[in-house]
Amino acid sequence: MQSNVRDNVLFSSPKDEAERAAVAGTCVRKLGIKFPAMVDSFDNQVEKAYTGWPDRLYLIAPNNRILYKSKPGPFGFHPEDLAAALQKAVGNP
Repeated sequence: MQSNVRDNVLFSSPKDEAERAAVAGTCVRKLGIKFPAMVDSFDNQVEKAYTGWPDRLYLIAPNNRILYKSKPGPFGFHPEDLAAALQKAVGNP
């Protein structure tokens, strides 16, 4: 929580999807996040589908098929496995 105080990203729990999107946008700007950020629906459907807790790495195809799912991180992260899945996905086995 100290990092949230330091970075001035303290928010009340959003009451609807519009508030959730606004909080996410503010966090992206204040934290200088440079990669695309997605906002889950208010029912947390994506979180439930991908079991993102504890941390995991995913490779998802354009058709939404999961091509790679790591073990829970950080100790379950094996960059060489993700690299192999990426190579296979683009046709470079």
